Amino acid sequence: MAKVHYEITYIINPDLDEAGKSTLVERFDTILKDNGAEIVDSKDWQKRRFAYEINKHNEGVYHIVNINAEDTTAIDEFDRLAKIDGGMLRHMIVRREA
Repeated sequence: MAKVHYEITYIINPDLDEAGKSTLVERFDTILKDNGAEIVDSKDWQKRRFAYEINKHNEGVYHIVNINAEDTTAIDEFDRLAKIDGGMLRHMIVRREA
């Protein structure tokens, strides 16, 4: 089966310190790897101000992860855990065309 390219963008809670942010990123990168995804790159984009308030926050740190995966196991697990993690305000998963 051919690998499919996904782009995951998520917003990290601005209340986290640098160590907490690094731990969150490492945790979610590990979740993707452990479920069969190959991480192409994982990097902070920038701290941005929101157009509207999200969970009582007016800004957040955007992080982008590009991955290749053969099936949706890694994506499904990432999505499930991202919904319950307090360190992540929002996330979006996009399937990219080759």
